[in-house]
Amino acid sequence: MRGIELTPEEPIAELVEHGKTAEDEGFDTLFASSHYNNRDPFTVLSRVADATEDIRLGPGVVNPYESHPVTLASRVATLDEASDGRAVFGVGAGDRSTLRNLGIDRDRPLRRVLETMKVSKDLWAGERVTHDGTFTARDAGLNYDVGEIPVYVGAQGPHMLRMSAKHADGALVNASHPRDFDWASDRIEEGLAERPDERGEFDFAAYACVSVAEDGDAAREAARPPVAFIAGGTAEPVLDRHGIDEEAAGEIGKSIEAGEFAAAFEAVTPAMIDAFCIAGTPETVADRIAAVLDYADSFVAGSPLGPDRENAVSLVAAALDRARRRRA
Repeated sequence: MRGIELTPEEPIAELVEHGKTAEDEGFDTLFASSHYNNRDPFTVLSRVADATEDIRLGPGVVNPYESHPVTLASRVATLDEASDGRAVFGVGAGDRSTLRNLGIDRDRPLRRVLETMKVSKDLWAGERVTHDGTFTARDAGLNYDVGEIPVYVGAQGPHMLRMSAKHADGALVNASHPRDFDWASDRIEEGLAERPDERGEFDFAAYACVSVAEDGDAAREAARPPVAFIAGGTAEPVLDRHGIDEEAAGEIGKSIEAGEFAAAFEAVTPAMIDAFCIAGTPETVADRIAAVLDYADSFVAGSPLGPDRENAVSLVAAALDRARRRRA
């Protein structure tokens, strides 16, 4: 996969233009992130589908708490029809602090994601589903035909990584540093050891935060918002892996939960940017991508992409090309 993520915080018309540029620059998959405080990703993806021809499209990632999993399966299937069979289902547990804003307790996330994936595949296969687990469905079915849709699990923790390798078509591994992918690759291998042959090949996709510009300092500054969200929700073992103070990260998380975004962004340290984003000039970004691809099968460039979003899509594409040439 040669993928890119768009965050629907810009007007839809601009996002559609970014999507067209992404296809022109050779990206084969486009994900739209899903957060209640941004535009609806399915609406954005449907508009991008109308404006493009080949690029695959999917939420990256949507969680099965805000919407019932059966409803999610239908929304993804509708996107597949609207895009002439180009949908990809990116599903994950969601951001804990954001879900708290909605009064949602993110309970049993591993089971919830796994059950969502399995029920979705049954529905797409034309089955009627009765399910009683982390959610309930009674004789649910879709009243239209659906093709096969690949499912990618957004994963970071050890259990979700192992589960995705065992059950899903791929994993979107939410990390940006080679140190994290080195650790994640071992968890992926543990899951692959239990993967039935009939499930076919598995795509270990790096889903990395990228910020690129000719001005490296500007690229790092633009990385502050996504890094704040990442650092504020990162587990203690990951913080320890990078020598980041747990209390400092916790304060960022509290600021985000309280809606004090400026304070959260200001509290991001250079060490956090180094750990949680591939940020800098095109040359620096290419070097970091090449190091990540020592572990991952494919790469998805996540937002913010850079201080100039439109130009950043092309810069990231060029950096990816440079990184693959260096590894050839």
